[in-house]
Amino acid sequence: MTLQFCSFASGSSGNCYVVKDDDTAILIDAGISGKRIFEGLVETGTPLNQVAAVLVTHEHIDHVRSLPIVTRKIPGLLVYANKATWEQIDRPVSEERRRVFTTGEDFYIGDFLIRPFPISHDAADPVGFSIYCKGKQISVLTDSGYVSEEIFEEILDADLLVLEANHEKEMLLFGRYPYPLKQRILGDEGHLSNVTAGECLCRIVNERPKERQVLLGHMSNENNTPEVALQAVRNTLEENDIYIGGELRVDVVLRDCRSDIFEV
Repeated sequence: MTLQFCSFASGSSGNCYVVKDDDTAILIDAGISGKRIFEGLVETGTPLNQVAAVLVTHEHIDHVRSLPIVTRKIPGLLVYANKATWEQIDRPVSEERRRVFTTGEDFYIGDFLIRPFPISHDAADPVGFSIYCKGKQISVLTDSGYVSEEIFEEILDADLLVLEANHEKEMLLFGRYPYPLKQRILGDEGHLSNVTAGECLCRIVNERPKERQVLLGHMSNENNTPEVALQAVRNTLEENDIYIGGELRVDVVLRDCRSDIFEV
């Protein structure tokens, strides 16, 4: 059995990922157009009858935009969110398609064990997700102002980690965003910077050396570029004598196009 991951989009304008094995596929968020989601499913060879669920990280529109259309178009699709998030989602999803999880409590979808873990963002009850299957772990950490000890412990063993590298701090500070928005992004309920992502990755590698794939995501269009993010993370790693290559593979997932398919 092959466990696969693909990003359809990752950024402030929309987010959607797919995790799948030979029988079941799960979407994480549905914040891009339905057209792009269905194109992504076709391009990754994912039949609609295998798409079992959408896991919702939080209620912001760039994560929930297309919940109505995917629940209409995919028979039997269920949407999982915690209670506080459901209370804030303003997109129509029928009651029979809604499922409620409790943050921090595991649940199953097919052979996948799902663990929603708390993150720090300006939303009702935002979460990241770890998905476990056949001894492998895929974790998604975006939209968090900082990496708490609880978050760190959860992502430490991930075989594939989507790690937010939202902004280059100097680009944000000297850019055109209004001051309150800059403070929001930099705050504890905002977004991880390139350097913070690099520092988190240094600690992960030092504490748990193993083969892993890291995907830098949720990049700002205004205050970052894929090249800047990758170089900033590389610089932070190399300052600590950690080098990309061999066991540590680092790539970026883009705002506006599908990534490669990564096998775990």
